[in-house]
Amino acid sequence: MTQATIDELTLADDPERWEDLGFTITGDRCQIGTVRVRLAGSDAGAGILSWSLRGIERTDMDGLPTTISSAPAPAAAGTHPNGVVAIDHIVAMTPAFQRSTLALTEAGLDLRRVREEPTPAGAPRQAFFRLGTEILELVQEPQEVVERAGGPERPAHFWGLALRAGDLSRAGEAFGEHLGEVRPAVQPGRLIATVRRSAGLCVPLALMSDERPAAQERSPVQERSPVQERSPVQERP
Repeated sequence: MTQATIDELTLADDPERWEDLGFTITGDRCQIGTVRVRLAGSDAGAGILSWSLRGIERTDMDGLPTTISSAPAPAAAGTHPNGVVAIDHIVAMTPAFQRSTLALTEAGLDLRRVREEPTPAGAPRQAFFRLGTEILELVQEPQEVVERAGGPERPAHFWGLALRAGDLSRAGEAFGEHLGEVRPAVQPGRLIATVRRSAGLCVPLALMSDERPAAQERSPVQERSPVQERSPVQERP
């Protein structure tokens, strides 16, 4: 079976905001790696609005707004002026972990691992799905969040993004005061910095370095999400 891959993400951000942060923008779009990102504007809603995927036959993903794409994958885009080269992973949250995991698997997503350990923010489990070179991390909401937000019947929803940058010092020049402290990531040999709320973006965003031990295969499915080093249930810094 053909592996599902991401064609496009639609975000409720203004293109000018991303351009100001050092992304190359054409009209209302930019391409990060092989993924097209459409910036629909802040009036379009909030956060990640939807995605389109290749290699799937159904769009029922337990609430994640999805369309099927037949567009061929483009060649990878070059490095953006801020140093960003690709999307590392997308984070989605769910109040009903088993229900959402089953829906994503039945839709054709490649489940690689379930991590049965809590994050510092209290999320008890995470599932990792590979979509080509990107990863979808599905995070179970902590029980107190489920109860406070209205129970487990709510659908899953997109939450945040982690992008890969070859040089975080270059990213720091572009993001300026909007980029938090650069520190070691969970993955050995990699660095991470989170983007502050002052950047005015619609989603929690983290930037990760591309550094890895030479002999180590890239395997983000073996670690918890760097985005989840921030609480998924609290406001961004």
